[in-house]
Amino acid sequence: MKKTILIVMVDKRKEEAPKVQQILTFWGCLIKTRLGIHDGVLDKCSNHGLLILELVGAPAKIKEMARKLNLIKGVKTKLVEIAMK
Repeated sequence: MKKTILIVMVDKRKEEAPKVQQILTFWGCLIKTRLGIHDGVLDKCSNHGLLILELVGAPAKIKEMARKLNLIKGVKTKLVEIAMK
């Protein structure tokens, strides 16, 4: 069994989130599980965010989605593959 995880750090979340969301929507069929985390609530909302995505599908498409996200200023991704024996 193999799992593919994309970790996405978003700086300036309030400004960049719409661009990130647009890419995630376009590539939505690759996303099996999505977890979004940011510090704070209500009026104390953090401007930094973390997304953890469990992905499925062709590796080339997954890499292209990560590449597109990395083109957004203040967004960094890390692709992680974990395989069980």
